[in-house]
Amino acid sequence: MNDFCVNFSLKDSEYMTALRLTVGAVCALAEVDVDAAEDMKVCVTESCLILKSCGFESVSVALNTRGGMTAVVEGKGGNPAESDNEFSLALVSALVSSCEIVRQGGAISKLTLAL
Repeated sequence: MNDFCVNFSLKDSEYMTALRLTVGAVCALAEVDVDAAEDMKVCVTESCLILKSCGFESVSVALNTRGGMTAVVEGKGGNPAESDNEFSLALVSALVSSCEIVRQGGAISKLTLAL
């Protein structure tokens, strides 16, 4: 499967539900087991909340099933600044096998999650 991309404003929280449904659907297509799919939905949603707390205006989420399930969650626009996301990062790191974090001037700007 090629990347399946979703872009939306972080000001509209109702898109989080649509994003969770999308992540679940892509996980189902990739034949990811139900528990792992739930973990990925939590992690992608939490990653969006991390980027929102860092001051990003919108988010781009790219889901991919080549070689396993991955999600790249990247902040766009706004006024990024460092934010305390220690609890959220601990949660995300505990639920996925790999979590790569990119910082931009101290602010988290991109998370790459893999099951």
